[in-house]
Amino acid sequence: MKIAVNTRLLLKDKLEGIGWVAYECLRRMVKSHPEVEFHFIFDREPDPKFIFADNVKPVVLIPPARHPFLYIAFFEFAVARYLRKIKADLYLSPDGYLSLRSKTKQIAVFHDLNFEHFPQDFPKIHLWHYKKFFPRYAKKADKIITVSEFSKKDICECYGINPEKINVAYNGANEIFSPVNEEIKNEIRNKYSEGKPYFMFVGSLHPRKNLARLFTSFDLFKKRNNNDIKLVIVGSKRWWTEPIKNAYESMTYKNDVIFTGRLSAEDLHLVTASALASVYVSYFEGFGIPIVEAFKCDTPVITSNVTSMPEVAADAALLVDPFKEESIAEAMEKILDEEVRNDLIEKGRIRRQDFSWDKAAETWWKVCSDVVM
Repeated sequence: MKIAVNTRLLLKDKLEGIGWVAYECLRRMVKSHPEVEFHFIFDREPDPKFIFADNVKPVVLIPPARHPFLYIAFFEFAVARYLRKIKADLYLSPDGYLSLRSKTKQIAVFHDLNFEHFPQDFPKIHLWHYKKFFPRYAKKADKIITVSEFSKKDICECYGINPEKINVAYNGANEIFSPVNEEIKNEIRNKYSEGKPYFMFVGSLHPRKNLARLFTSFDLFKKRNNNDIKLVIVGSKRWWTEPIKNAYESMTYKNDVIFTGRLSAEDLHLVTASALASVYVSYFEGFGIPIVEAFKCDTPVITSNVTSMPEVAADAALLVDPFKEESIAEAMEKILDEEVRNDLIEKGRIRRQDFSWDKAAETWWKVCSDVVM
């Protein structure tokens, strides 16, 4: 069997949400099925660490798919031509981009449809491409894999897709995420937060991550509470918009906000495990991997009561209204109570058992097998 896979988001030192999902699931699928010939399709020279086993054949197609017009050239022509050339039995796309011109059976992994609900958060050219092509990808796909029941329902309602066409595979978290002792916590605080306790946020600094309200909420929390708690922001400023910048600049306590930039998985683990709490108050998520990462580190979680986040967190987090700074600030105050923190940690230990990359990879493989067989 030949399975071609869109692996353009497997980028050395630049793995983000969808890239990590692809990495974790594909690594397991490849090693579990040595009888299958996997063709990994890159748009630039791949790092050898992404060639997971001898049954992976990497290929670089052009042009690099980093702009909506280039997406069309890459997926509709280069990919279609390659699938035809190798006579692929299946094309699997972890970021949802299919090839409408190809007759090969195809599976799309859709993580969320945030662009359908918050179009104002996207550059116009990218929004045009998403809204033009993703409804067509949804109809073209032989099967769709998504990451939550919320996203499944959203895809069905937005694009009129039969629910039986969609399989849910919950994401997991990297195996390195685990609790650390007090000595390590002190070391990490000394390194990142001037030795002080801290709330943390991790993610791409995109408008939907709700950073502007997070900054305002943290300011409100600090004004009400005489403490030395910091706010550590992990992620690159690629989407640092004017509203986010203005919210930060207008803070009274902006000197208590610490930006680390992107961190390696190892450093992110230590920062997560040493935090007073993870504050993940996006207003739209298809899943929310940082919630599970925090659970695995025995770190309490504050997250939003909208989209997929209540589904992922269940009763193991403080749920807030992400559109109300007051709600977020109140949760920060509650987390100062040791009994509240300990209760959330215990519930997180139970909830985290429902999420693993092994389970996700098994679902991916079952869907692939069902389509091909």
